[in-house]
This record gives sequence, structure tokens and C-alpha cells, in this order.
Amino acid sequence: MEDVDLLVVGGGKAGKTLAMDAARAGRRVVMVERGMIGGTCINVACIPTKSLVTSARLLRRAAGAEALGLRLGRAEVDLNLLRSHKEGVVSDMVEMNRRQFVGSGMDLVMGTARFIAERTVAITLAGGGRRVVRGRDVMINTGTVPRIAPVPGLAEAEPLTSESLMDLRRIPDRLTVFGGGYVGLEFAQMFAAFGSRVTVLERGPRLLPREDPDIAEALTGYLRADGVELLTGVTAEEVVRDGTSVTVLLGDGRKVVADDILAATGRTPVTRDLGLEAAGVESDEHGFVKVDDRLATSAPHTWAGGDVAGSPQFTHVSLDDYRIVKANIAGGDRRTTGRLIPWSLFTDPELARVGLTETQARATGRDVGVAKLRVQAIPRARTLRDTRGVWKAVVDRESEQILGVSLLGAESAEVVSVVQTAMRAGMPYTELRDGIIAHPTMAEGLNALFTAWTD
Repeated sequence: MEDVDLLVVGGGKAGKTLAMDAARAGRRVVMVERGMIGGTCINVACIPTKSLVTSARLLRRAAGAEALGLRLGRAEVDLNLLRSHKEGVVSDMVEMNRRQFVGSGMDLVMGTARFIAERTVAITLAGGGRRVVRGRDVMINTGTVPRIAPVPGLAEAEPLTSESLMDLRRIPDRLTVFGGGYVGLEFAQMFAAFGSRVTVLERGPRLLPREDPDIAEALTGYLRADGVELLTGVTAEEVVRDGTSVTVLLGDGRKVVADDILAATGRTPVTRDLGLEAAGVESDEHGFVKVDDRLATSAPHTWAGGDVAGSPQFTHVSLDDYRIVKANIAGGDRRTTGRLIPWSLFTDPELARVGLTETQARATGRDVGVAKLRVQAIPRARTLRDTRGVWKAVVDRESEQILGVSLLGAESAEVVSVVQTAMRAGMPYTELRDGIIAHPTMAEGLNALFTAWTD
């Protein structure tokens, strides 16, 4: 058995950052990774999908180039070039991570780990052989994988997932997206731009149920304008693959036929074969590792972070989980409570949010003020020739504190960080209303937003 200061099981954002940090500080570190150098985000999630989103956006912009005074001719997708673009971005980042791992001094072990005792794993090495490693502290960061909903015939139809679709072996003529959540909508709009006829199936009565209805309805309209067919309030009774086509039988008797189906119905934690019981680590009914607000598990000196710990499934949250675990391993008392977490949906236009929606804010019983601004009122949006969208802010009238914003429009993913910073600093909304913000920028629209009160 080998004893080390830190054993990291899974090389996602939280785990790899903690491992490198500890190794650079001179500690003995082993990090076990099954196969994705750098984690899910770099290989099959955030980075490759946003690379392809960039291609889809450019394709749409090229189609409307005359509005910008340009004649570009007919733009079309070249699958080989598209794959090369995506794989080039991914391979560069994977190699950068590999160099960082080696440079930190950690022991990167490619293989599959299973706990056989507290803080102890047996590793089946990718190249053959076995190692047994015990850590003084252990970090579990094995992440999640796409979930296939228990619909009759769906698994047997061999659906694409958000990960397998990244292989880009073809652009389907017809694509059915099973699930109208954030991941499903990004892919739906992307493949519509690439030329697929896309149909989204959503069980709920509307898309984006966590967002205010006015924001969700606006984005829904833009998706439909881009050719995405959206079927809400539908139930899939059965999925049947027949040769090169796949048919979804709906509860109302309709049939949706496509060449491929994308299962975008959530993710499941990678814990089934991890041997958590032997480690003394408890999990919930869905398989996520149970942690407290210090990210400590039920076993001593054993921590978990990122998706597998039930944290919000964003890479930037996983990075903050690293900060929390690092502090607490050193004897600190850093916690997850009270975190202000932004997120962005990289549709076109983007939807970004931080804090509370209007619906959530009113539910708290506060005296709420609501401001709304059409993106067309922002000068920069006009220079971009993209005036789609609406911005919305919610404030506490008494304290003048910003409770949250929902920003639907061009470059919203960048602008939301300005609001988040103001909220973290405890600034009243008047600081953004009256602040001098460079012109012409999208962020400048915050001046106008916080004067556009509707309630």
C-alpha cells in the first residue's frame, strides 16, 4: 500500500485544481482519472459545445451579412472542418492540462479507482496492473454522466447524448431532442443552424420553468424563429428505432420521426462502482455523495466536490468547491452557504442570470421593484445588428439592494458578471444606474435598465 498526503479520485475542475495546488506545495499527491485529462468540461461539455456554438452563431451572422454591408456568398457547414475546429480547441486544452499536471509534481494515475476501506482505493490501471493507495485526505470528484430517461425503447434506440454527439460523425437531417432543458435547447438551436430539422419534446407546460414566464416566452420565440419546433406538455410513451430512423410515440397519439434522437434529460452521478460503502461515505437515493456545507462527507478526512456532490452543475461552481475543500483541509471553516452563483445559457441570444427571478423574489415577501429594458434600447446592440432580447432586474425597494437580474440578449454572459460583482459588494442598484460605463458597450445598458421601472 502507498500512503500519500492527498488522494483525488476523479480529475474534474475541483479535483484537478486541488491536486495541482497541493502538489506544488510539496505534498505527495495521487490523482486517479478514468480517461478524460482535464475532466468533462474540457473534453465533452463546456469547451467543445461552446466551440460549436461559436460556429453556429457565425453561420447565422454570415447569412445576414448584407445588413452589415457585406456580401459573403452562401455559407455552409463542412463537417470535417467543423470537427477539426472542435477537436483542435479540445486537444489544445487537454495538452495544456497534461503539462500542468506533470509540472505540478502530482502523480497522475490513469485507471479506475474503487474504495476498499476508509480513504483507501484499489486502482485498476489503464495499462494493466493494480495499485493500492491511501490518502491522509481524500477528495471525490468523479462527476456525472448523461442520464437516459426510463422511457420504453429509448435506451434500445441508442440515443445520442450531450457527450456522444460531440463525435460529430454526421449532421442529421432530422433531430429529435428529448428534453427541453438548458442542454437540450443549446443543442437544438445549434443543430438547427447547421441545417437539421429539430423538434424538442418537453413534458412540462413550458420551457425553462425556473425562469420568469416573460423571459422564457421571449427565448422560446427566438428558438422558433430559428426553425426549432417546440412541443411542450407532451409525454413520450415509447421510442422505436427502425433502421436509420427513430420514432417517438407521444401520449396524444402523435408520432415524431427523425434520423437521430438526443437524450437531454439530466445527468447521473458516477458513484455506482466506486465502493462508497467501504469508504464509509453515504450517498443519497440518486447516488450523489452526501456532503455538509463544508463539503465534508460522512467519513473522516473525506471530501467531495463538483457534480458528484450535488453541487450546481457548473464548472465555475466546481472551482469554488475546490476553494472550500482546500480551506477546510487546512483547518479552515469555509462553507457553501450563501454563494451567489451566476449561470449562462449559450443560446443565440444568450440568457444569463444571477440571484432571484421576479417570481422567487416576490415569494420572499419583500417589497420588490422590477425594471425591464428592451435590448434594442442599447446602442451597442444596434451596432451589432442584434437587438433581440430583454433585460430584467429585481431589487429590494427598502434597501435598494439588487436581488437578481435575468439578461436575455447579445453578450449577456459577459454583462452578468458586472451585476454579480455589484451584488457581492453589497452596492445599491443606484451605483449601476449612475455609474460611468464605457460607451458603446452592452454593459452600458445597465444605466438604462435601472431607470426602467415597471413596478
